[in-house]
Amino acid sequence: MDDRQLAPRFKLRRFDELKIGTERTYLVKGLIPRVGLVVAWGPPKCGKSFWAFDLAMHVALGWEYRGRRVQQGPVVYCAFEGGSGYNARAEAFRQQHLTEDPPPIEFYLLDAQIDLVADHRAIIAAMRAQNAAPACVVLDTLNRSLAGSESNDKDMALYIRAADAIREAFACAVIIVHHCGIDGTRPRGHTSLTGAVDAQLAVARDIAGNVLVTVEWMKDGPEGDIIASRLERVEIGTDIDGDPITSCVVRPIDTPPPTTRKATLSKNHETMLAILRGTPSGLTTEEWNEQARAAGLGVRRRADLTDWKLALREKGLVREYADRWTLAT
Repeated sequence: MDDRQLAPRFKLRRFDELKIGTERTYLVKGLIPRVGLVVAWGPPKCGKSFWAFDLAMHVALGWEYRGRRVQQGPVVYCAFEGGSGYNARAEAFRQQHLTEDPPPIEFYLLDAQIDLVADHRAIIAAMRAQNAAPACVVLDTLNRSLAGSESNDKDMALYIRAADAIREAFACAVIIVHHCGIDGTRPRGHTSLTGAVDAQLAVARDIAGNVLVTVEWMKDGPEGDIIASRLERVEIGTDIDGDPITSCVVRPIDTPPPTTRKATLSKNHETMLAILRGTPSGLTTEEWNEQARAAGLGVRRRADLTDWKLALREKGLVREYADRWTLAT
């Protein structure tokens, strides 16, 4: 058969058909897209799981989040580590934020050990069977739901494909909670994860113990915003021995000044900062990279330059606007 007689599989759209829409493109405005992959990463014990749970509850309830509009929708929270602790987290949230007889809340917990690559179809089927079509799915954490290696490009590509399958099945947001690398400057493992997501959020504790979530980058939104919180331990009951049962709730706080954030710098960070100090008017990303390479940095692994810049921004020492970096103070 002549190729010209085949029915077209793909539709091409003319330029004059490309119009902006007015529909909401966010789940949490300026933070979580309505549809897409998001990674929230940080070191152990930084509060990232508590923060992700609190955010997810705001979505399920349709509550405004830190002055940001929220689109309400069902949430499926996949707790792949410490699943039993979420009963206490739910009770703490219930006692601190809800009335004695709240309306039904479409929040669903999956606390099982899984291999996302092998099991994502079964998870999608379970959501459909239980009428839990989610607006948001949280995968907490990547490490506990990946049978392969985070550093292997093929294993990570398969994991991203599985997360994408969930996103496509429900046209939802998928938030991947992830750990940081050894130096704490970037998500752990292969860089393909960063390249695949629609937003990347860095979670860290400052020297005062506050939990700071920084919007490192977002495909269709502002970057650099910081969500500041503190974890408050609360007593929620007593166990069979009469001892108190406790958990934590997330409390909003004002964004602390940069001086209260962790300021430990490596030699490479100091060199990067010194280069920027030498040009008060600032440098573009490429200009900064060129000068850094001239100083012997990023020669073996160019991605290190990006990691160091992001680390300096997270510490509140530099700013980026329109691809121009300047000192924050």
